Amino acid sequence: MGYHETYKSWQDDPEAYWLEQAKAIDWDVPPTRALYDKGDDLYEWFAEAKVNGCYNAVDRHVANGRADQVAIIHDSPITGTKTKVTYAELQTRVAAVAGVLRANGIGKGDRVIIYMPMVPEAVEAMLACARIGAVHSVVFGGFAANELAVRIDDCTPKAIIAASCGLEPNRIVAYKPLLDSAIDQSRHKPDFCLILQREQSPCEMIEGRDLDWHDAQVGVAPADCVPVQGNHPAYILYTSGTTGAPKGVIRQTAGHLVALNWTMKNIYDVDPGDVFWAASDVGWVVGHSYICYGPLIHGNTTVVFEGKPVGTPDAGTFWRIISEHNVRSFFTAPTAIRAVKREDPKGEEIAKYDISCLRALYLAGERADPDTVVWAQNKLGKPVYDHWWQTETGYTIAGNPAGLEAMPVKLGSPTVPMPGYDVQILDEAGHRQPTGTLGSIAIKLPLPPGTLPTLWNAEDRFRKSYLTTFPGYYETGDAGMIDEDGYLYIMARTDDVINVAGHRLSTGAMEEVLANHPDVAECAVIGVSDALKGQVPLGLVCLSKGVNRPHAEIGAECAKMVRDQIGPVAAYKLTLVVDRLPKTRSGKILRATIVKLADSEPFKLPATIDDPDVLDEIKQSLQTVGYAAEA
Repeated sequence: MGYHETYKSWQDDPEAYWLEQAKAIDWDVPPTRALYDKGDDLYEWFAEAKVNGCYNAVDRHVANGRADQVAIIHDSPITGTKTKVTYAELQTRVAAVAGVLRANGIGKGDRVIIYMPMVPEAVEAMLACARIGAVHSVVFGGFAANELAVRIDDCTPKAIIAASCGLEPNRIVAYKPLLDSAIDQSRHKPDFCLILQREQSPCEMIEGRDLDWHDAQVGVAPADCVPVQGNHPAYILYTSGTTGAPKGVIRQTAGHLVALNWTMKNIYDVDPGDVFWAASDVGWVVGHSYICYGPLIHGNTTVVFEGKPVGTPDAGTFWRIISEHNVRSFFTAPTAIRAVKREDPKGEEIAKYDISCLRALYLAGERADPDTVVWAQNKLGKPVYDHWWQTETGYTIAGNPAGLEAMPVKLGSPTVPMPGYDVQILDEAGHRQPTGTLGSIAIKLPLPPGTLPTLWNAEDRFRKSYLTTFPGYYETGDAGMIDEDGYLYIMARTDDVINVAGHRLSTGAMEEVLANHPDVAECAVIGVSDALKGQVPLGLVCLSKGVNRPHAEIGAECAKMVRDQIGPVAAYKLTLVVDRLPKTRSGKILRATIVKLADSEPFKLPATIDDPDVLDEIKQSLQTVGYAAEA
């Protein structure tokens, strides 16, 4: 069946469709029902079935002939090491860690925070929790102590699993002092911490609280898999909320097993045994879905990469890993490809490696601007698929189902909605918009299996954040449109639609134009306050390596391009050339923070910011054109 037939079969009978997909999972008690409507717009999937996430990701493959297949490839250009862990070894290692947790009082439903770098033990810790029905909450390694403390207080973990340090290209980040400080600050105290000592920077252990990862396993019986209800939380993942307090997205066990397994073949087109690589971090949703759970549930080999797209050691790292480890599908963020393109605009590094094994490149995490997609298509000679999803959904809302049917790529569009997602474009009053009209992107309830059923201990906030703007719909917070072929276009976050003299304009569309300028490596467009027009657009651009032209000239060309392609209505005049843009660690540009800076409004420093110093640089640039006045 192709895409349209598959989507229609889901639409015609969602219950039968998802029960059929559930057959690919090994159940302790198989589901007899898929959807449970709890009333009041709350839903759960496979709630009464019984299943174990770790069994499906590890043990069943050992039992079914994949014992000697590599499950995890760890490639760390920072330490210069490469290790491989087979499914049989992974089973032994995970059962041992789970045994330590169980011996120290961790059981079904208890929360465990994981604060780890990109090492195989991070994945083992997640699976060890799943093995005994504990609920993990991974916090990005090296996150600030106060942010870690907020999460400790919110999910009240009985244990914290951490490493002594994380490694950046030119520095060691000591995790243990951050962990100790967070526990000091938090009202809730964990019973114990399990610490992986890394030789690059071993840490001091606190007697009576801290256990050594290896020592604690000695003489402890390995733990078996504990079946849990289908609606049992597999994990809590915190995503930054607009109010500053993090939102704990819950992922229920059964739905996420069924949904992730479906995506591995249908979207990423990998078969069991193939090597799949998501170059992300276990601290983000991509790391949960596509470094840990998805590939392992499906019987793939997953790559755990400790490095950066450039600088470890060069812009060829991605292509080396693909070539060396025989990667079939590769998933990363557009910002990573832009970093590679900025360092190696001609793609000379790509030519050094045989990447014939690679079938396609997948991009997600922010809008994939057409310029980056075209560069990657041309230099790699492979399909490049943008796809769109959120921490809340856990996997693709709209994408190109290449394993089902590779659909024509349209630049600027992540292609079409996946089965389970009834995506609609609404105006501010909640009415459906005609084809080709910009509006709010909303998804008709219920959401499919594997998406968030609510937020951790915050049902009111869940409703307020997602369900109240458009009753009967999940509000995505993104703006866009659907074309005559049913392709979705994500134009901007809803708050990145600016109002220039009464005209609603997408900053994303302007960024698309600027990215086409031959000298521009990366850009962001924001709306700044204007006494006459309400808002006017301002562009921030980073230039490609080796460009040495007057900035005013480049600015004038940018303004002319926007005027020619979007029209005078955009009122685009100002372009600032900057060295770098403020970003989160996962590569999203902090546009809302730049807006507040430009408009001299107070703001809270985002917890996820990669380098706070960038904001001072941006502030100084803004001041040269009369914005970001000192308070």
